[in-house]
Amino acid sequence: MDEGESSTNSPSRPWESFNTVFTNAKAGMEGVDKEKVQRVVYEMSKGSKYFQNEERKEALMKQKIEHMRDRCAKLSSSDLSNHQKVVDRRILELEATRDLSRIWLHVDMDAFYAAVETLSNPSLKGKPMAVGGLSMISTANYEARKFGVRAAMPGFIARKLCPDLIFVPVDFPKYTHYSDLTRKVFRNYDPNFIAGSLDEAYLDITDVCQERGLSGGEIAEELRSSVHSETGGLTCSAGVAANRLLAKVCSDINKPNGQFVLQNDRSTVMAFISSLPIRKIGGIGKVTEHILKDALGIKTCEDMVLKGSLLYALFTQSSADFFLSVGLGLGKTDTPEVRSRKSISSERTFTATGDERLLSSKLAEIAEMLSDDMKKEGLTARTLTLKLKTASFEIRSRAVSLQRYTCSSEDILKHATKLLKAELPVSIRLIGLRMSQFNEESRYSDPSQGTITKFIVQKDSSRQNMDDNDSFDLDASKDCLSNDERLSLSYASHDTSYDQLRDVEYEEQSVTPNQESKKEEKRPQVLEGDALLRKHKEYKSDTSAQKTEAVSVFSQMEPLVWVDGYKCNLCGIELPPSFVEERQEHSDFHLAQRLQNEESGPSSSTTPTSKRRILGKEKANSKPKKQKSNQKDGSKHIPIHTFFTKSNQNPNDDETQRK
Repeated sequence: MDEGESSTNSPSRPWESFNTVFTNAKAGMEGVDKEKVQRVVYEMSKGSKYFQNEERKEALMKQKIEHMRDRCAKLSSSDLSNHQKVVDRRILELEATRDLSRIWLHVDMDAFYAAVETLSNPSLKGKPMAVGGLSMISTANYEARKFGVRAAMPGFIARKLCPDLIFVPVDFPKYTHYSDLTRKVFRNYDPNFIAGSLDEAYLDITDVCQERGLSGGEIAEELRSSVHSETGGLTCSAGVAANRLLAKVCSDINKPNGQFVLQNDRSTVMAFISSLPIRKIGGIGKVTEHILKDALGIKTCEDMVLKGSLLYALFTQSSADFFLSVGLGLGKTDTPEVRSRKSISSERTFTATGDERLLSSKLAEIAEMLSDDMKKEGLTARTLTLKLKTASFEIRSRAVSLQRYTCSSEDILKHATKLLKAELPVSIRLIGLRMSQFNEESRYSDPSQGTITKFIVQKDSSRQNMDDNDSFDLDASKDCLSNDERLSLSYASHDTSYDQLRDVEYEEQSVTPNQESKKEEKRPQVLEGDALLRKHKEYKSDTSAQKTEAVSVFSQMEPLVWVDGYKCNLCGIELPPSFVEERQEHSDFHLAQRLQNEESGPSSSTTPTSKRRILGKEKANSKPKKQKSNQKDGSKHIPIHTFFTKSNQNPNDDETQRK
C-alpha cells in the first residue's frame, strides 16, 4: 500500500500507518512481505519510548503536509502562470549547464560490514547474519534481508523477523583495513576520487577511458574485479553515468555484485529519470518525500518538471532549483575542490543505561577514538561538543570552549566528563563528541618548523623565575597541548529536539561559501600567540577577570530551526536539503560563533553562583589596567610591536600592554 495513503488505513490494522525507517525497501529486500514487517515492527515497538517518538515525528510531518496544502490552495492561476515563466527560464539556464562529456563511476561495496565478517569467518556464508546486537544493527547480509532485516533496526525486532539470525559484534578497525584496500584500487583509476563513506566512492574515469580506449562499462568491470582480488573476495556494485547523481542511482540497480551503465545521451538520460521514484534520489528522505507526494502529488522525477510552478511557488529558489535539476537528470560533474573540514567527531550507540560508571567508560572510549583521529590528521581544536541521546530519543548538545588548542584524549575526556556530569542522572543510549574551531596554523604548517610566536614566548619564558607556578613547558614537537589550561566555559544548551533518524531534509544544516566567509569576518579570531601569551603570565589585571567571567549558560539561546525545512531562522540562509555535511557544519558554525561571542562579551548574568565567587576573588586581587590610547575598542589582536616590547619588559608591567 502506498505510504501516502496512510490516513485511509483501517483502524483495525494500525500498523499500516506506522511507516518507519525500518520498513523502507533496501537492496536485497524486493520480495519481502512489507505488511508483515510493518506489523512486527509496530507490535514490538508499541508503548516504547521509540514508538512515542515516532508518533511525535509523524504528527509533526502531518502538520507540515497540511501547511503545504494550505499554501498550495491559496495560489491563484495568475500566481502559477508567473511561476511557470520562471520555470521555463530556469530550464533553459540549467540545460545550458548540462555536461555529457564526463564519465563518472559510483562504486558501492555490497553489505560491506557483513561481507567483511563473512570473509573473516567463512562458516557464516549462506546464513542470515547481522553486524551489531540486540540494541541496534549496523548492517545485515542479503540472506537476512530476505526476512526484512536491515541496517538501523533494533536487534530484538530483527530476531523476531528472523529467529535464526546470527549477531556478530562490530569491528571498525577491521572494516577500516578493508576500506583502505578498496581505496588503493580506486586510486589506480582516479587519484582524486571522492570517498562517500568507508564503503562507497565516486570516481571520474573520463581520462582513464580515453587513455586506454575503453568504455565506462569495461572500466567498471575491471575495477570490480580488482577490488575482489585485492580484498580477497569482497564484491561491489557500480554505476556509470554522466554525473554523480545518476551514477549513484545506477549503482543500486543491479546490486549485489553487478553494474549498470547509463549512456551519455540526453534522450537516454531523460527516459531513465522520468519514471524514477523521487526517494531514489540522494537528499530526498522520508519527510520531503511525503510532502512532495501527499501535498503536491509529486511521485516521480518527471513530476518535478511538470509541477515546477508549484515548487517555485512554495519552496525557496535554491530548493526548487535542486528539485528541477533532479527532474532534468542534472548533477555534479566537476571534481570538487578540497575543502578544509570544520569539525571532527565520533559517536556510539548502545543499550540505554543510567549507570555513571558505564557511561564514563563509554565516554573514555569515544574520547580516545576522537583523539586518535585528530592526531592522524594533525588537527588541534578548542571547542568540544558533547551530544547525548536519551532513552526517550531526546537529543541534547552541550559545548565547552577552551582557551588553548588540543588533541589530547586526556583533555577531551576531562572536559567531556564535566559536561556529562552536569546532565546526570539520565538514561542515555548514544554519546558523541565533536571537536571544532581548528588551529589553522598547525593544520597547514610543518610541525618541526618553529614560529615567531614560539620564539618570543620561549625567550620571554626564559626570563621568568623557574618556580613560577604559571610557567609552562612549550614542546615545539607536539601539537597536543597540556591538560592544565584555563577554560572559558561556555555551555551551549541547544533546544531539545527529537532525532529524525538522519532524515537529511530537516536535521542537517548547511552554509554557502559566501555566507561562511562573511560570517568568519565577524568571528573573533584567537591566534595561537594570543592564547600562549594569555597563559604565559599570571592573570593580575581586569583582562583576566573579564576573560574568566565569560563563563555562562545559554539558557536563553534561540535554537537553530530550519523554517519549512530549508531556511535557517538565525541567519536566513536558504539551501536545499541535499547538503547533508554542510548543514552539520552550519550548525557547528552557529554554536562556535556563540561561544566566541560569549568569550569576547561582558560577564554574563547567568554565571553560576559558585563561579561568581571565584571570579569575584580573582577580580579583587587584580590590578587596575591602563587603557592604551591608540588601540581600538574591542580589538582581539595584539600588534606585532607589542610582542617584541613584551619580551623586554618587566613581567609585572606586562599586563598594561593588553587591552
